[in-house]
Amino acid sequence: MAANTIRVLIADDHPVVRVGLRNMLQADPAIQVVGEARDGMEAMELTRNLNPDVLLLDLAMPNVAGMDALRELTVDSLNTRTIVLTGLIDKRQVLEALQLGARGVVLKDAVVEHLTACIRAVMQGQYWLEGLRDLSAQTAPPPRRTYGLTARELEVVNLITEGCTNKDIAKTFGISEETVKRHLTNIFNKLGVGNRLELALFALNHNLLPAETK
Repeated sequence: MAANTIRVLIADDHPVVRVGLRNMLQADPAIQVVGEARDGMEAMELTRNLNPDVLLLDLAMPNVAGMDALRELTVDSLNTRTIVLTGLIDKRQVLEALQLGARGVVLKDAVVEHLTACIRAVMQGQYWLEGLRDLSAQTAPPPRRTYGLTARELEVVNLITEGCTNKDIAKTFGISEETVKRHLTNIFNKLGVGNRLELALFALNHNLLPAETK
């Protein structure tokens, strides 16, 4: 195993899903599947024993639910980064998972397209926030407010919720990364948030995102 190999633990109660995830991840030479858990209890035990880089955690599992397992593991202050797997977008669960320390959320019907990219993103210290825009369109929102943000700052907020890096945002708008940083500083100050995750959660809860989905 190479020194920079990403060690992944899969936690899902469906054998077919585990096999599919394992086969897909093992096709990537930079990723090693170090274990599989069939329920929340086993997920906690294996995470503590194996100390994987990434835990792929299904929320709907027997014995101990995925959210309860995440809550327990958060208390342990492990270095493992958790990516939540879910069959549907549920605003309450997604927000709770992110607030409990999950680094990303991936829909099961999108794992083929997004899972390895999500794993790499969280290993680079990013949050995988794709899907938050879809959450904002689930219910009839209150009238949209800008909270003093300019049109460009609102565009930056939108890209942040899609998981874009400063470099991505700079390329999209044809501006420098320093300018992106200044935009983010202004946004943080206006909204009273301290980081990108808090910004994304604020955007979702306060209807800052456009209604259209990707």
